Amino acid sequence: MSAEGVTSSLGPDWRMAPDGIRERDAARVVLLDDAGRVLLARGHDVDQPERSWWFTLGGGIDAGETALEAALREVREEAGLTLSPGGLEGPVLTRTGIFDFYAETCRQHEVFFLAHLPGGHTPDRSGWTDIEREVLDDMAWLSAEELRAQPLEVFPHELPEVLDVLVAGWDGTVRHLGVQHDG
Repeated sequence: MSAEGVTSSLGPDWRMAPDGIRERDAARVVLLDDAGRVLLARGHDVDQPERSWWFTLGGGIDAGETALEAALREVREEAGLTLSPGGLEGPVLTRTGIFDFYAETCRQHEVFFLAHLPGGHTPDRSGWTDIEREVLDDMAWLSAEELRAQPLEVFPHELPEVLDVLVAGWDGTVRHLGVQHDG
């Protein structure tokens, strides 16, 4: 059976690239409160439950969706937060992450938006998918300094430095991080 015909646990938004790696386009959101903290999820891979990491909210872009629409949907699903399109700035950041997940090597082309939430937000997990319920462990507001001090991996790796820049005020420059191997 060809790699194209192999079933995957990843979901329908993942496609097989010509090089045999599953990939998708994704939208992510850097949600900042007025204290300069970012809302992050902490998760693990079912195949590596001992490994845990922090990452921004977001996920795959569905067929027919723009990156902005996907970012708004993902924030609603993952945190129970409804934002308007005008509530997002950017994109502020792009990268391609290559990582292992569900025993597969994956490539995700990510575009990041920015949203400011004065007063913060208490995350609501009721919109999580079955996969999210299986692999997401926590959500927390963390500052750049807290991210630097805690022992877990953070994706993207430069997130504390990116936060330093975004908390000071986004200057309209899209920062391109290139291809990164996570893990």
